Amino acid sequence: MPTISTGILMDSNFMNLKAINIREVRSEVFGLLVQGESVVAAFQTVRDQVIFTTKRIFVVNVQGITGKKTSYFSYPYSKVQYFGVETAGVLDIDSELILAFSNGAKLSFDFKANVDIRQLSALIANYVL
Repeated sequence: MPTISTGILMDSNFMNLKAINIREVRSEVFGLLVQGESVVAAFQTVRDQVIFTTKRIFVVNVQGITGKKTSYFSYPYSKVQYFGVETAGVLDIDSELILAFSNGAKLSFDFKANVDIRQLSALIANYVL
């Protein structure tokens, strides 16, 4: 099955997503929202962000040394076929969210241990089911 490249690579806890306040979302993302869409949760690595809205997931990939080049990927909930989560354990201290889309592609995110992955799963279920 093909995997969607988000540009958020590596499996170290340093690069895992941590929760951020909605006020910390990159300002240009708000200009990409459609009427009636709002941000409900946001996460960040060092520079990249993953933003959950009421209609889709945005992946913001800041590229290069200067960070001037930025990619924006939009993944609508309406195309999600199924999703799952893996909770953090004793030795595996990160949690993971996996989404599979109707075209067979998969998208996955690693989150720091303090992110409530069950709450994130419930949030997604509200929009996917």
